[in-house]
Amino acid sequence: MMTFQRGSRAIPTDLDPDRGFSFGQHLICLKGILYRESLRFLNQRERFISSLVRPLLWLFVFAAGFRQVLGVSIIPPYKTYVLYEVYITPGLCGMILLFSGMQSSLSMVYDREMGNMRTLLVSPFPRWFLLASKLLAGVAVSIMQVYVFLAVAWFWGVKPPPIGYLLVLPALFLSGMMLCSLGMLLSSMIKQLENFAGVMNFVIFPMYFASPALYPLWRIQESSPILHKICLVNPFTYAVELVRFAIYGQIDWVSLAVVIGCTVLFLGSAILAYDPSNGLLSRRQDTGGNI
Repeated sequence: MMTFQRGSRAIPTDLDPDRGFSFGQHLICLKGILYRESLRFLNQRERFISSLVRPLLWLFVFAAGFRQVLGVSIIPPYKTYVLYEVYITPGLCGMILLFSGMQSSLSMVYDREMGNMRTLLVSPFPRWFLLASKLLAGVAVSIMQVYVFLAVAWFWGVKPPPIGYLLVLPALFLSGMMLCSLGMLLSSMIKQLENFAGVMNFVIFPMYFASPALYPLWRIQESSPILHKICLVNPFTYAVELVRFAIYGQIDWVSLAVVIGCTVLFLGSAILAYDPSNGLLSRRQDTGGNI
C-alpha cells in the first residue's frame, strides 16, 4: 500500500509497486478505453454511415448487376446453388472489418500527432495491455457494424441459418483482431497523417480484390494461376473463408489456423514497434520524429 500527502493528510492508494496493478484495475483501464472509442464512434455518425454505404452498394448494385453473369456453383459450405448476393455477403462482412481496422489505425496516427497517444502510452499500465485494449475496442466497434449490415442484408433476401448469426461471432472477432492488428502495425510505420491514404490504397484494395470475397478461388485459378497464388498468401482470404464457413455452422480449420497465426504475428510486431526501447518509435525519436 502506498500513500501520498494532500495537505496534512496521508491518503492511501491501491497501487503496490511490488505487485503491480490488480485485475480489477486492469478492467477499469480496459473499460475506459472501450468507452472512449465507443464515444468517438458514436460522435462520428458519418463514419458509421460510410461503413455501411460501401458494402450495401456492393450488395444492392454490384450483386444485382452481375447476378446472371457470375453464377456460383455448389462449393463448401453451400449445399446448393446460391445467389451471387448470398455468396458475397461474407466478403462484404470482411470488407467492413478490413476498413474498420484501417480506420482504427488512422485514429492512432491522428492521436499520435495530437499528443493523445503519448498520454495513453506513458500511463503506468503495461504498454502491451494498452495497445491490446485499444485493439479490442476497435474490434468491438467493427463487429457492431457487421451485425447492422447483416440485419439490412436479411431484408434483401440474404438469410443464413438463424444460429449462424451467433456462430459467426467468434469468426468475426478473430478476423477483426487480425485486421486491426495489421492496421496497428501499419500505424507504427506511418509518420504523418497525410501519408496514411496513400499507404492504405496499397493495402486495402489489393487485399480485398485478391481474395475470394467477390468470386470463388476456383474461378480465379481458371483465369489467372498467378493471381490464385497471390490469393493463397493473402491473409484476408482466410478471414473471409473463416466468416463464410462460420455463418453456416462449419469450421474451416486451415483458415482458423492462418487467422490465429497472423493475429499473433501482427499484434506481436505492433507491440514491439510501439516499444520505445527497441521499436520503430524509438528510431523515429532518434531522428527527431514525433510519436
